[in-house]
Amino acid sequence: MATSNTEHNANTGPARNAEDIASAGGVEQEISHEVTIYAEPIFNIGNFTVTNSLLNSWLTVLVIIILCVALRLKLKKIPSKIQHIFEILMDGALGLVDQVTNDRRITLKIFPLVLSLFLFILINNWLGLLPVVGSMGFIFEHDGHAVFHPLFRAGTADINTTLALSIAMVVGSNIFGIIAIGAWKTFNKYVNVSILGSIFTKVRKDPSILIVAPITFFVGILELIGEMAKVASLSFRLFGNVFAGEVLLASMAAIFLYVLPGPFLFLEVFIGLIQALIFSLLATVYFTIASQDHSEHDEHEAHVSHDEEIVKV
Repeated sequence: MATSNTEHNANTGPARNAEDIASAGGVEQEISHEVTIYAEPIFNIGNFTVTNSLLNSWLTVLVIIILCVALRLKLKKIPSKIQHIFEILMDGALGLVDQVTNDRRITLKIFPLVLSLFLFILINNWLGLLPVVGSMGFIFEHDGHAVFHPLFRAGTADINTTLALSIAMVVGSNIFGIIAIGAWKTFNKYVNVSILGSIFTKVRKDPSILIVAPITFFVGILELIGEMAKVASLSFRLFGNVFAGEVLLASMAAIFLYVLPGPFLFLEVFIGLIQALIFSLLATVYFTIASQDHSEHDEHEAHVSHDEEIVKV
């Protein structure tokens, strides 16, 4: 994706007046615009290319900051109607996360991150649906043709944004696991050295450890591969749904501009909400799993089984 952006930016001339480009050489040119997989470059800051999806993400962060500051300034001991509505929504969100974690302590630790993630994805999705987002932009000269680049584009319709969010969630969940249960136990979830070492200490009492230990070690390796799969599944699910919505709306608008896109626009508003909710809940699940110590659970189960055998005897 980065290569495509670089090549496209290198071959694209500076933004010029629409009439100048369209009538270059005394010949009228058609201004083209296609929905591309990669985000279109708008301007450069040194060697750093600022794309329209990045601008939309910055705008999303600005909206969240303004919203939070406004709510903070309006807080009162006796809540107003708007504050009461937000308090109900926050309480419902806390309850939803509680259903995943089953532990209020974990919920309170990860809730600010999960809520911020939800708002970022939701507002990013919805900003990309505003009519002015796709209509405002610049006209560039590219290989002798006039090409329109919209100023804003949904950040979640750019694979770079969704990939960055997914990597942050997977890496963040493992860091949270290290803080919650320790680095050694987190490491043993993926490279279970402890189970291999237990072969020498438990083989006399339990010969089945010779079979169980290698299988458990291999399962840990699969868990490590699964962490990489999480990045792919999270990023491509979000990107695919949002980008497909953009293509759908553009296709409907090309067929009949005024009426036909309406129902699909409301559908995309709903899909934007669902995708933000799914991504946030999956992040909650990953953080919850990372904070659980499976070795203690296994040891507890082993003690219970041993006690049951003694009772039977």
